[in-house]
Amino acid sequence: MSDLADFSLTEAVDAIRDRKVSSLELLDACFAQIQLAGEELNAFIWRDYEGARKFALRADEALGKGNWLGPLHGIPLAHKDMFYREGKPCTCGSRIRKDFVPAVTATVLARMDAAGAYSFGGLNMAEFAGGGTGHNREFGDCHNPWNPAYVPCGSSSGSGAAVAARMTYAALGSDTGGSIRMPSAACGVTGIKPTQTRVSRYGVMPLSFSLDNVGPLARTARDCARILSVIAGHDPLDPTSSTEGVPIYEEALKGKADGIKIGVPETYFLDNVDHPVGTAFDNAVGLLARRGVKVECVPVPFIDAILAYCQVLSTVEAASNHAEWMRRHPQDLAADISWLYSGYAIPATYYLEALSRRGPILREFSKAVFSRVDVLATPTIPICIPTLAETNIEHQSVVGGKAGKLCANTVIFNYLGLPTVSVSCGFDPNGLPIGLSFTGRPFGEADILELADAYQQETDWHKRRPMSPAQDMISSEGVVTLIER
Repeated sequence: MSDLADFSLTEAVDAIRDRKVSSLELLDACFAQIQLAGEELNAFIWRDYEGARKFALRADEALGKGNWLGPLHGIPLAHKDMFYREGKPCTCGSRIRKDFVPAVTATVLARMDAAGAYSFGGLNMAEFAGGGTGHNREFGDCHNPWNPAYVPCGSSSGSGAAVAARMTYAALGSDTGGSIRMPSAACGVTGIKPTQTRVSRYGVMPLSFSLDNVGPLARTARDCARILSVIAGHDPLDPTSSTEGVPIYEEALKGKADGIKIGVPETYFLDNVDHPVGTAFDNAVGLLARRGVKVECVPVPFIDAILAYCQVLSTVEAASNHAEWMRRHPQDLAADISWLYSGYAIPATYYLEALSRRGPILREFSKAVFSRVDVLATPTIPICIPTLAETNIEHQSVVGGKAGKLCANTVIFNYLGLPTVSVSCGFDPNGLPIGLSFTGRPFGEADILELADAYQQETDWHKRRPMSPAQDMISSEGVVTLIER
């Protein structure tokens, strides 16, 4: 079963199509992995094997009759527990919604169903998607599969941990300040935050409607491309979703990166990185340069304004979205989302300024960066992954410390609304993964996925799995030795 669990999503689909494996066997492989490490990692809030088994048998029966259900035929998946499915529990990681059963199904789930996939569980997450570490008071903390003492990051903590631990072939997450990319980086998987409005948010618990995004976490860039082609596109149920046409993203994955122009930021993103992170980033950019990528240092303007405006939007909108619960159930909200209350103290003029400046800042940022390069490369997380103890907000001493630094490089692109993908590019001295991000122009998902895929064709970081011998290959500088094909 462990070999089947090691398939990437696209490999699993191919294996089903070629009748080398059944959907039921893939489901059993996932549950075998859950049995091995599920209790230690606490990546799931709920599971439904019997319900999923019926869908697996249905997919196998359909294939036996020559009926191909779509690009995700027979793939068992689990998702962050904030995507509504009619008749199924959806806790949003909270005590308040512990018994909530939605009456609607999220468009992204419906589209994945139509493509042949099925769901078997809800994954752990920060309460109401409001934290970036993996702590959860109500359902227990989620743990990093590379070392359970460390954070898996969040708020899509269970999504990152479960994909890395081979408990699911992919998972949907949400990203308001880095909540897809941070768990991807911390857990050593691939995750993409699409362009703002690229993917429907109907039936998804809201946090900040100006900043929320939905996207996949998976093993490879190709997996993410497959899923994104399924879930992207306009949705009449979500009037904010873009009408921009959706390409078949896999067609952009040529396995080569020669000719692409990469920008390395002159300031901010690399100013205060930990040494192992900086070394891994330099190694990754150097490898791409040797493979024909053109590298240029570029300015990144308005960073201070972006950080301030992003905080204003996220705090005010989150307070608005959760106002009723804040008034009626204050005792049921965990300490790590107490920041919601500060939304009431921000004047409307500041909020409107943050909204109105967004377009002009995006134009100037894009002019400064994308007039010179195709993609901006940055470390996903600037610091080495901290422990759960170091980032526990219940302890006053950690407030404003490492927990706040986790999202320092990611929130920028939520305010700008730009597409960003994170891939694994090494390991720190503690054996925890290091993430590399590629950011593109609006609706430039194909460009960043092409570069991410080209990087993964040249390296094997994405194939490493927790508890594998590869973790021991640490160099004298504390970064895993670079392996090139």
